[in-house]
Amino acid sequence: MTEHVTITTDAGDMPAHLWLPPTGHGPGIVVLQEIFGVSDYIQRRAAQLAEHGYVVVAPEIFWRLGVTSPVEGDDALQQGMGLVQHLDWDAAVSDAATTVEWLRGRDEVTAGVGAVGFCFGGGLGYATAAHLESGDAGDTTPLDALVSYYGSALPGLHDTLTVTAPSLHHFGLADSFIDTETVRRIEASVTEQPATVFETYAGADHAFDNDDMPWHDPASSTLAWATTVEFLREQLPVS
Repeated sequence: MTEHVTITTDAGDMPAHLWLPPTGHGPGIVVLQEIFGVSDYIQRRAAQLAEHGYVVVAPEIFWRLGVTSPVEGDDALQQGMGLVQHLDWDAAVSDAATTVEWLRGRDEVTAGVGAVGFCFGGGLGYATAAHLESGDAGDTTPLDALVSYYGSALPGLHDTLTVTAPSLHHFGLADSFIDTETVRRIEASVTEQPATVFETYAGADHAFDNDDMPWHDPASSTLAWATTVEFLREQLPVS
């Protein structure tokens, strides 16, 4: 069951979706959307994480643009890219960091908090983790774990932002938006931090995990998800 909640930010109340695990409590995970919003696919992944024992929240990151429902239709990719171009990136990072703190404050969250981001959300998760570690976010606690699927902003972030929290990165080696040379540069950069795991998938395109999209690669998706669940189990154990 999904509960609709709001998270208070400096600009008003941000809509979000909350899932509780079967036990009603556990570690927390913030799920950060693709450019298509909190789509059916994102909601399925969030629900699956809840089934694994996590308290999960997925904020509507496009809310400041007046968009709080999934981007759909034949031109969904163009719509989503247009929204990202108009997005205030710093405000989005702030909203994601606020969501982390909001989740930490929930009575149902009895352990640490991590983030799992896909595409746009993968880059946003990395930036949010760095923000929480930098001290610029004020009196906040760093993420306990980060999983980033083909973070689309990583090419412009990895040289300037550092994440020391345990992190897992997934990239396809046939990514139409991030070429292999760039993927390898990102790998060399982020794995300078000892708690970083970097996984690549031969033949997998961007968004290979999204089974609603033509780029879906079932084998890579299955392997990456199993790796994600194991990584989270290690970093955010469910009691």
